[in-house]
This record gives sequence, C-alpha cells and structure tokens, in this order.
Amino acid sequence: MIYLDNSATTRVLPEAANAAFRAMTEQFYNPASAYKPAVTTEKTVEFARARLSAALACTANEVLYTSGGTESNNMAITGVLKPLRGKKRIITTAGEHPSVYEVFRSLDNTQDTEVVFVGLKPDGTVNLSALERALTADTALVSVMHVNNEVGAVNDLGAISALIKKYAPAAVLHSDGVQAFCKLPFSRNAADLYSISAHKFHAPKGVGALYVKNGVKFAGGQIGGGQEKNLRSGTLNVPGILGLDAALEQYQANQAEWIANMRACKLRLWENLSTITDVLVNGPVPEDGAPHILNVSFTGVRGEVLVNALSEREIYVSTGSACSTHKKGQNRIHAAMGLSGTRAEGALRFSLSPFSTMAEMDLAAEALEEQVTFLRRFQRR
Repeated sequence: MIYLDNSATTRVLPEAANAAFRAMTEQFYNPASAYKPAVTTEKTVEFARARLSAALACTANEVLYTSGGTESNNMAITGVLKPLRGKKRIITTAGEHPSVYEVFRSLDNTQDTEVVFVGLKPDGTVNLSALERALTADTALVSVMHVNNEVGAVNDLGAISALIKKYAPAAVLHSDGVQAFCKLPFSRNAADLYSISAHKFHAPKGVGALYVKNGVKFAGGQIGGGQEKNLRSGTLNVPGILGLDAALEQYQANQAEWIANMRACKLRLWENLSTITDVLVNGPVPEDGAPHILNVSFTGVRGEVLVNALSEREIYVSTGSACSTHKKGQNRIHAAMGLSGTRAEGALRFSLSPFSTMAEMDLAAEALEEQVTFLRRFQRR
C-alpha cells in the first residue's frame, strides 16, 4: 500500500496512539474536577498546552483547544465578529478551505457585513495587489490560509500582515494553518489568530487548537460550562490533547529530517512524473511551496478515473480536498487559479508524509504512467 493523501489525514504515530490510550484508561478524569487525580490530569493537559504554545512561539494562555481545524476556523471568524458593532467589512480569498470560505459566504450580503473575496494568482497564492486594493480603514477581519491545501502554495503572512497594518490597522488577521503547522515556521507576529488540526500531523482526529493573540477582542465559541477561559466550553478531549502533544513532541525531535524527506520525495515524484507526456504542475513549481503537496494534471484523463484505477493497486491519491470529494462540479480553487478544461479535469493531488519513501515515489509514478498511457487510448477526440 502506498498512501499519498496525507493532506486528507495522516496515520497516527504509535507514540500518539499510546498517549491517547493511556489518557482513556489511566488519566480518564475530567480535568475540571477538583479531586487529586483530576487535578493531575489538568496539570498534564497544561504541560501539553505549554509545549504547543512554545511551538507557536506564543504564551500558554493564547492557546485554546478545539475539536479540529473546522471548529478553529469557524470560531476564529465568528469570535472576532461577535463583539463588533455596526457595519463590518471582512476579507478572505477565493482559495480558502470550505471551513473558512463557507462561513464568509454565509455572511455575504447580510445586513451588517460586507464580504470581499480576493482572487488568487496562477500559482495559488493570494493576489497581494488585489488584497491591497480591498483593504480599507473599516476592514475588521482578514482571513488568508498559510498553505493552500489543494496545491501547496504558501502565502506570505508577513507581507499580508504588513499590508493590513498599513491600510487597515484596526483589522485582525486570521490564518488557517492546518496544512502548514509543523511543516513551515510560524511567527506569532504574522497573524492574530492561527488554526491547527492534530490529524494533519499524525495525531488523532477530533482535536485541534486556535491561537488567539493577547489583546484581540474575541468572544470565543461554544457556550456552556466555561472551560478554556470561558471562550470554548465543553469537557476537554484529554485523549486527543495528549495524543496531539505526543505527535508534536515526535515532530519537534525529527522536524528537520522529516521535512527534508518530504521535500526530497516530492521532487523525486515530480522528476518521475515529468517524463510522462502532457503532464503539468498546478500551483508553485515543485522546488517551492509546501514540502508535502504536489498537484499535477494529466491532460486527457479524468482525475477521478485515475484515483479509482490507482486505488485498485492500493495506491491512494486524491483529486483535491477530502471535504469536497463528494461535491459535483468545478473545483473552486482550480477555477480561482485559472485552471479549466482538460487541465482541471485531469488534476491529482499527491500529499506526502515524513514516512514516504523514494521507492514509493518510483512505484507510484510507474503505475501512473501505465494507467495514463492506457486510459488515453480511450479519450474522446
């Protein structure tokens, strides 16, 4: 089996699974309770929070645990907007993950909110000139993802932050860091809010976090028992949190080696695929962009047909975001980049992990060449 869909989810590390198992069987106490074992569990959670905040270069009280990237993104947007009064102008890009894009779309044309969608450049990054033109003094919120989950384009948060400070100093910047965390450095000065999801870096599903910079007016999300500084109520997912912590510890111990391996495998895969005729890279050139994502079009063959053909060989890739797999119609991110026709139809996303190997890159490319050559015989003329 060759798994090349790590942007959808990752295999949980044994260390993370073991930590979650111990939390379920030994440290199963509610950390909000007052007796000694529960207090010990709470201290363990706070130790994990300290490690995560160090990885984000922030303080522990700036980190809120959530159920994952979707909740973090939703809460970041609504939590910033709730305290505001009057007409609000908010800006995002045409290439955001649905957990950001659909929230903005739901707010579009409401009585008190003006929503602006900024376009993408052909490489998948936000069009900074268009963003600059969109920024106004009454802009309240800007949300731009750090790494595009479809094509691996990396947005320059520092440059975006500088534009906001210049043209919309009252606005806050949120960034969806789900595909970037652990793979790219993050500076707390580059964004006011930053979302992460544990299952993208080999921790369990159902847990994530949101960084909220001190001083940001933020109303939080779920209302209830007052957990997480009364900003996100609900009993903490201790198994998920400790699984996240264990995976993060492993990533930190091996980060340079793991990132280098992903990038090397990505380049090897592209080197192999580039020998196939009529193959095109979508997004940044392979040497640039995130180390783990490569998006390629095989013109003349539909991407979903290739996904199914490769699946028969236990090689698992995708046509894009798992959240959009069962939605019919044109890929929104591809369209925003200007991709259309056979190029858009033939796109595949390969997303690697630290445990991908050169041999897998060779075998996957060999299988792809066979399938593309075979399927092109039946393409319509």
